[in-house]
Formats: sequence, structure tokens, C-alpha cells
Amino acid sequence: MGSSDLRDLFGISHPIVLGAFGGLSSTALTASVSESGGLGAYGLYGYDGDRIRETAAALRAATQKPFALNIWLPTGDEAVPGPQHTAFAHALEPFYSAVGAEIPQRPERYLPTLDEQLDAIWDAAPAVLSVVYGAPSAELVADARGRGIRLVGTATTVDEAVALDETGVDAIVASGSEAAGHRVSFLKPADESLVGTFSLVPQVVDAVRAPVIAAGGVSDRRGVAAALALGASGVQVGTAFLAARESAANDAHRDAIRSTSADASVLTRAMSGRLARGVRNRAVRAIEAGGMIAPFPIQNWLTGKFRTPAGQQNLGELQSLWLGQSAPLARGGSAADIFAELAAGLRST
Repeated sequence: MGSSDLRDLFGISHPIVLGAFGGLSSTALTASVSESGGLGAYGLYGYDGDRIRETAAALRAATQKPFALNIWLPTGDEAVPGPQHTAFAHALEPFYSAVGAEIPQRPERYLPTLDEQLDAIWDAAPAVLSVVYGAPSAELVADARGRGIRLVGTATTVDEAVALDETGVDAIVASGSEAAGHRVSFLKPADESLVGTFSLVPQVVDAVRAPVIAAGGVSDRRGVAAALALGASGVQVGTAFLAARESAANDAHRDAIRSTSADASVLTRAMSGRLARGVRNRAVRAIEAGGMIAPFPIQNWLTGKFRTPAGQQNLGELQSLWLGQSAPLARGGSAADIFAELAAGLRST
């Protein structure tokens, strides 16, 4: 096993990792976290090979420091384009109309293949590849190791962490149920894998050999200090950085982060077909009430066709407003200032 010190493992100065946002990552935010001495990360959900190569090139132009790229592993139950697309699309017609968009026709595919994404990632050669929704195959682990790329998996339960550890990943993110966005469970259904960070992290630390990165509920120096006290080797931070001005979040999303109390965020399948934590806005309420939610990734693709223009129009009621239960602690401002606040927690332990 390699070093348990994330600074040595990733070539960084501080064991603070940026959460990889599917659809909300930005080159500026990723680069800022890396330049501050942490590990910047960029989410590649839905990116085809060409877009991955372009994104990696932009990141390398913005920073010479290490960064991570993140992908979703296929779980095997992803829906494929078929006749059911039309019915699900028409159920969302009011939202398309609200943003001036047409009801989208069935595509050839909803997502690029894993092989296409990996081919581009190997070309890009990031310092770190992080994966969610599963344990990497032996072939993926060998390919990453042969290229000198560190591999990080994500667990929502102790059993998932053990499964990841057995593959030989370099580090494991223990993602508590407080965290924003998708619950990336892969051994049991997500709604049966809701373990809070405070319970999850020390149990994962006790169960695995790989260093553990705590995620969920970490927004300031106190969260960092608490995670380290629980035995984590570092932290992964999402919502606090999503509030930074360098993120791809718009003003409506940042307003939601500032104004949503800890007990007001919800877990919903409305926007993507998979369980995720965010704001129960108008779109979520209406889709849940309608009772017609397509399986993943159909629902995610269909809602994306109104969420994207809604984001451009700053219509928060029609967006996926992902945020965690510690959203009220998010400071906003520059990514560098947010990083400095988090890093202060490293010194208090």
C-alpha cells in the first residue's frame, strides 16, 4: 500500500479535495483549488471523448498543479433509448415551454460509453482519476496504475468502502448522507445507504487500508478539524466551493445555497432518476407530484434539456439546485478565501 498522506499521494500541499460537480464544474474553480495547494477536480458526467480532451487541455492551460477528473461508472441498469422516451418527454412539456424549448426527440444515446471516456482520460493523463457508482475493474485499476494515475473510489457505506479497498484504489471518499448531489451507492439502493458522515468516516477508517477522505457536511475549518479527528486523512468539499464565484453555479443557485436551511434540503429522484440531495423547488415538486419519473439516464437527459436554458436564464425554480445540509455555513466569495478557511482547520488539529 502507498502513503496514507494525501499530500504525498497526490502531490499536493494540503489534503483538501474539491468535489467534482457533474454539470457544474468549471476550469476556473478547479484550477483555483489546485493553485491553492489542494486537489482541484472536474466532473466529466456525460462528456464524450473530444470534450474530455478539450477540458483537460483547458485545465492544463490554467494550472500546472495536479488535478482530478471524475467519471460515473456504469451500473448495468442504465436505460437505453426506446419508445418510452416519448411519453416521459411529453410529461415534462410545461418545463420546456417555460424556457422556450421544444420537446426533445429521442437521441441515439443518452451517455457516452465508459471505453470512450477512458480512452480520452488516458490521453489526458490527470494526476488522479476518481470514480463513483461502483468499484473499478481490475483492468481499470491496472491501466491507471500503469500510467501513474492515482485512483480514488467513493463509498456511502462501510461495505462499499471494503469493496473498493479490495480493488486496490489509492484512496476512498467516505460520502455521508449530508452531502450535496447524487448519492453514489452501488451495493444497495441509495435510500438504504444513508449513513451520516460522523458515523461513516470512523467506521470506514477502521475497515480499510487505503486513506479515507471525508465528504458531506464539511464547509469550514470546524468540519475539517472534525473529519481529521474522526481519522480521515483529508476532506472533500462540494457545496462550500459551489458557492464560490469561480464555480459554474449561477446567481439563483448561489442564492439557494445561502438561503436553504439544513432541514430544508431533500433527497429526490425527480431531476435525474437517481437519488440526489438538493432543493425541492417548483420543478422537483411538480415532477414528484406528477408521479412520472423516467429511469436513469433518461430522466437526467430529458430534464437537462430544460435545466440548461433555465440556468442560462437564471431560473432557479427550474434547475437542479444541488446543495448539502451544511449549505448555511458556506461563505461564498473567492475560491482562494474559501480554501484558506478550510485550511485553517488543518492547523487546529
